[in-house]
Amino acid sequence: MRLKSVLICLAMLALPAAAAAPLPAPRQVEIAEGNITLHAQLYRPDGDGPFPTVIALHGCGGLAGHSEPVAPRYRDWAEQLLTSGHAVLLPDSYRSRELGPQCRIREHQVQNRRARVADINAARQWLVQQKWVAKNRISLIGWGNGAAALLWAVRPQLWSRNAEPDFRSAVAFYPDCRTSFGLGWSARVPTLVLIGARDDVTSSSACHQMIDGALRPRALARIVIYPEAYHDFDRANLPLHAVAASDADMAERGHIGTDADARKDAQKQVAEWLSR
Repeated sequence: MRLKSVLICLAMLALPAAAAAPLPAPRQVEIAEGNITLHAQLYRPDGDGPFPTVIALHGCGGLAGHSEPVAPRYRDWAEQLLTSGHAVLLPDSYRSRELGPQCRIREHQVQNRRARVADINAARQWLVQQKWVAKNRISLIGWGNGAAALLWAVRPQLWSRNAEPDFRSAVAFYPDCRTSFGLGWSARVPTLVLIGARDDVTSSSACHQMIDGALRPRALARIVIYPEAYHDFDRANLPLHAVAASDADMAERGHIGTDADARKDAQKQVAEWLSR
């Protein structure tokens, strides 16, 4: 009988990770920002903290899924960050302005260098007022359009001494680096760019040139280019395919799809970068 009990306990310990408790629903928070209210979704670890916190910036398709406040791709990353002890705040730059996806709109109604940077700063200001936040460990992570906004937010010209402490670090997934490179880019905080060499939605070569040409010699900026990866390589279970003309919440051209090796390495790179 005793042996049977031991075997039952061992079997329970051997249950796969998929049997673990599901990710809790996020809590919506409202952040005052000028003449709008910025809606954001918050995932927070249990306990009082203080917790390192990540502001996560959605791409041009928006934050929400078809029937949920956070699309699976961002929920997946929130779960990974929660596992490592981070809180995650996801501002919704589009729905807060009663807008839909901006992927195929030539003149974006939400400009990266203005509106989305303002959202980033408003989110950060809200976080530093929360007792559960480790104020010197607030970082940024963004995808596509959100990553391009991140590149603006970490430029030295946009830093104010009144905003101390600064962001701890930043991670940009496949941003459009062409504008930043053309205007002479640099970063005041450690910034990591992750992109696929086969990305035909954005340009890995432009990002490589941007990092190499950073104006500040001591700028801690790094790029990882995955040789076989396309756009959206970090999304789970997404077969590689050409973007369809009917996909309004995706880029208007190119290919997207998971690259399992690049996705696994990116998870490792992000964990190491945020733990600096």
